[in-house]
Amino acid sequence: MRLLALDFDGVISNSAPESFLVSLRTYVALRPRSPLAAHAEKLDGRGAPPEAAVRAAPLYAPFVEAMPLGNRAEDYGVLLCALEQARPLPDQSSYDAWRAEQDPAWLRLFHERFYAIRNALADADPEGWSALLPPYPELIALLRRRAGDAALALATAKDRRSVQALLARYGVADLFPPERVLDKEAGRSKTAHLAALQARVDLPFRDITFVDDKVNHLDLAAPLGVRCALAAWGYNGPREQQLARNHGYLVCQLSDVEQKLYG
Repeated sequence: MRLLALDFDGVISNSAPESFLVSLRTYVALRPRSPLAAHAEKLDGRGAPPEAAVRAAPLYAPFVEAMPLGNRAEDYGVLLCALEQARPLPDQSSYDAWRAEQDPAWLRLFHERFYAIRNALADADPEGWSALLPPYPELIALLRRRAGDAALALATAKDRRSVQALLARYGVADLFPPERVLDKEAGRSKTAHLAALQARVDLPFRDITFVDDKVNHLDLAAPLGVRCALAAWGYNGPREQQLARNHGYLVCQLSDVEQKLYG
């Protein structure tokens, strides 16, 4: 392994509380008459509520359970719409079918509004916002400890502004040069991210290991020839972990990720 490419949300950052809060506020801003508005009112305010309050919200657990089925910010709107309508999403195919029923214009609007609401929250309450995005400290320590053993890169659907602010807060911004940070503008899929990254570093795909917390991202990346690993400390559950094993990917826990990735 000469290059380790990491997803951000669910791999480096435990971002589920922030993603849920911003998604819920976005959904209610676009659909103020939604029954979900009552849930949003309990987490309302200009700043960020405590992480414990976000995690205690009734919609939080089912939202996080379904997170591995989506890819980008607008998928959070798809998930909340399913929760609002009590639409079961037991697997990827059911999610894909439900997403196909949504209005593409509304999905684009959700994507745009999501980032506007996130930026407003980060500006209004930077400490409260970042408190909803704690790192996985074991992984941060690993990246620092093994920094000289392989180059590091990010392939994320998150926005660059948030990524840069959080990497600095986590104390590892120096490990990820700007040219190796590919954010949501790099493309809609991790295939586009990794192809662009490979062109920049001029390494064969076989020398790149890609770690993500979503099997659907690994499925897109695997045909490139990269080594794929599922971050089992992220938002995925037994369903995704078994699927990753069935597809021949590494499944890493924080307790064994160093040995599995670095040998």
